[in-house]
Amino acid sequence: MNRIAFACALVLCSYSSKATAENWPAWRGPAGDGVSNESKLPVTFGPAENIAWKVPLPGNGNSTPIVWGEKVFVTCQVNGGKTRSLICFDRNTGKLLWQHRVAFPQKETTHSGNPFCSGSPTTDGKLVYASFGSAGVVACDLSGKVIWSRDLGKLTHVFGPATTPVLYRNLLITHRGPGEPTHIIALDKQTGKTVWDTPEVGNNDKLYGSWSTPVFYRVGDRDEFALSMPGELKGYDPLTGKERWRCSGLGPSNYPDTLVGDNVLIATSGFRKSMMAVRIGGRGDVTETHRLWHVPMTQQRIGTGVVHDGNLYVSNATGIAECIEVKTGKTVWKERLGGNLWGSILRAGDHLYVSNTGGEIFVLAASPKFQLIAKNEMGEHIKAGLAPSDGQLFVRTYENLYCVGKRQK
Repeated sequence: MNRIAFACALVLCSYSSKATAENWPAWRGPAGDGVSNESKLPVTFGPAENIAWKVPLPGNGNSTPIVWGEKVFVTCQVNGGKTRSLICFDRNTGKLLWQHRVAFPQKETTHSGNPFCSGSPTTDGKLVYASFGSAGVVACDLSGKVIWSRDLGKLTHVFGPATTPVLYRNLLITHRGPGEPTHIIALDKQTGKTVWDTPEVGNNDKLYGSWSTPVFYRVGDRDEFALSMPGELKGYDPLTGKERWRCSGLGPSNYPDTLVGDNVLIATSGFRKSMMAVRIGGRGDVTETHRLWHVPMTQQRIGTGVVHDGNLYVSNATGIAECIEVKTGKTVWKERLGGNLWGSILRAGDHLYVSNTGGEIFVLAASPKFQLIAKNEMGEHIKAGLAPSDGQLFVRTYENLYCVGKRQK
């Protein structure tokens, strides 16, 4: 089954029949790949241009908003993470509909650039789920009623957590790390009960850990998910949590999610370490048999890229965007956009959207020939990804949530 067919199958098994192109139910979209079917998203905008509405947020944060029907959801922390919230807004007006708060008064460490609640919410159109790290996991219905919540224990890492829960069939799968403990846990999405729990190696060190979210793909007649872990890329059985394969070659710290394209998985390290491509379908240690290419040194990368027509598009924290050939790992083009590019890339049609921390949102051509289409200055700190829905963009800054553009119905 090819990537497009699998994306459709994953949507059908994970989300209700209402999940069409207008919804953005998870931080990287319905298929977890940062790709939208939207073709009429706004290209030029600013804080006073082409804005449908904006609402102030109670605290700063890096999590991406998600959209389902007439509702927009976002996670947010206040008072240094002592209160962590799942917030619901009306997508037409920005009106606050409800807010579920979880108190966590205990002392906890994180990086200054990684406020608590960096994990985005996830929904199947019936319940909306949020992982608050040490403050647990919660599932609410779309009216804000708590259906279940779980205290899964405290996480300890100097840089704090940042992963997002993902849905697979009847499971809510969450990578809880980095630090001590680190584990991947699957909960029954209706009840919150543990289905499986896979321990991984954790270490409370700023140069060690994974902040990546599981990414699903198809292998023959079965599904797997990949996760970039310290030193290696690993594949797991989503129904049992058992490891299927591993490939060495990553650095000790990994921020971006794994990417899927052209029957390979692409994993990227942080701290200017390695990037590699691994062919899908191996078992056990596949380092010698399935590693397609390996680049030992790269630029610092925080956000996740996208794959399109045989090319990988990535943003580097140094302010440089890059196009890389998937089959070889060779750079096609490398151009400076400016600022610190922490944002993950969104592809909508033949356009790429990516933001820097200074509040500039760049629109590029998804092409092996570099073309800067627009630069939009929001003027506020941004680390969250962009969420498209019905011709609009939802932009979360450290101060506000913006709805950009006119809704297309």
